[in-house]
Amino acid sequence: MEADNRQQKMAEYIQSLAAIEDCMRPYRDQRKELRKNFIENAWLDKDEISLATKAYRMWEQHIDMDDFAKIFEAVETSFIDKEDSNDPT
Repeated sequence: MEADNRQQKMAEYIQSLAAIEDCMRPYRDQRKELRKNFIENAWLDKDEISLATKAYRMWEQHIDMDDFAKIFEAVETSFIDKEDSNDPT
């Protein structure tokens, strides 16, 4: 593909991306308002909202919780071991 054609395709891509981003803006604002509403009403705090969002993302990506728990435990154990080895007492 020649350079001029690539530049044209890049410009088309950017224009399409910008149009999509513009369409998504109200939804992002709505998501911010949802978060703000739950915090202002003291239904959830920021940490709980963050955890709920992470849980949703994991569900959305079909993360296997058993596998995740094993990996998390391994990571946690390695950090605990590392902290213990750095402890001069």
